[in-house]
Amino acid sequence: MDKEYMKRAIELAKKGEGLTKPNPLVGAIIVKNNKVIGEGYHEFYGGPHAEVNAFRNATEDVKGAKMYVTLEPCSHYGKTPPCAKAIIENGIKEVVIGMKDPNPLVAGKGIKILEENGIKVSCGVLEDEVRQINDIFIKYITTKKPFCIMKTAMTMDGKIATYIGDSKWITNDLSRQYVHKIRNRVSAIMVGIGTVLADNPRLTTRLEDKIGSDPIRVIVDSKGRIPLEAEVLNIESNAKTIIVVIDKAGKEKIQAIKEKGAEVIIAPEKNGRVNLAYLMDELGKRDIDSVLLEGGSTLNFSALSERIVDKVITFIAPKLIGGETSKTPLGGEGIASMKDAIKLQNIKINTFGEDVMIEGKIVNNGQ
Repeated sequence: MDKEYMKRAIELAKKGEGLTKPNPLVGAIIVKNNKVIGEGYHEFYGGPHAEVNAFRNATEDVKGAKMYVTLEPCSHYGKTPPCAKAIIENGIKEVVIGMKDPNPLVAGKGIKILEENGIKVSCGVLEDEVRQINDIFIKYITTKKPFCIMKTAMTMDGKIATYIGDSKWITNDLSRQYVHKIRNRVSAIMVGIGTVLADNPRLTTRLEDKIGSDPIRVIVDSKGRIPLEAEVLNIESNAKTIIVVIDKAGKEKIQAIKEKGAEVIIAPEKNGRVNLAYLMDELGKRDIDSVLLEGGSTLNFSALSERIVDKVITFIAPKLIGGETSKTPLGGEGIASMKDAIKLQNIKINTFGEDVMIEGKIVNNGQ
């Protein structure tokens, strides 16, 4: 039954998507006499952890019970007291853990404390599943760099727009609503200036069933070409806009952008464009744990070339538009030899109505 109980804990953990960043998604259940007597999950950043919420929701005395938790209980004082201490004080006799916490502040210390206090501990139950729901946290806590998801949408013949640049809409409503769920989960959304000039997007989160949180908007705009009337500089949002330029951007334009309320990052250049590796380091320093890249073909290829992309999500619509000059998801110089092609692993396929979604993680991206 350990796997079944852990599946339930994972389901609980997912309820915190978009609310706990940059903390992990964690779920916990308490079982006594083969009956679940308490459930909890980490509901929001700074709030009680999953274990504490499970104790609060318990329907009977938890002493002598068994706890299932997706991530190793914390052992340090942060926003909240250590959960390992709460487990000991509540008399739990056994703890089953999905995976060890990669946070250097914990990293086995929580398990050690439990075992030193006579609690039986087992770790690694459904670890792959737990890792999948916390891929953002794992990357950020171990590297201090954001987990980057590159999202593209194309027709069956591989086009992201018609030859005159029309791209609304390639995918259906269901696919686009799923993308907004991703926006709700990540800390930032990044596009290039070409996308802003062509589409003038708002880059907000719009969910049908609940109010989502807007991601921080990051615009890669090497020469500072963004119009001051652009939507991203003039919307009311709980998230800020960051414009990323290089030294060649005019000082007057940079000042005008700042006066619109946006933050400006002046990044070093690489091949005449923003150095994306530097940018990811800077975003990480700003506690941005994840970035959804919804760029055009040039920015997408640059991001892959700079090895900042961790996962690729591609939507394919059953439409054909053709056109030798119609753009594809990846532009740039391209890769010369098939042996050097960027490979994906852990492939997943899903459907949204007639659209097909394929996702996979980059193989050996150096992170």
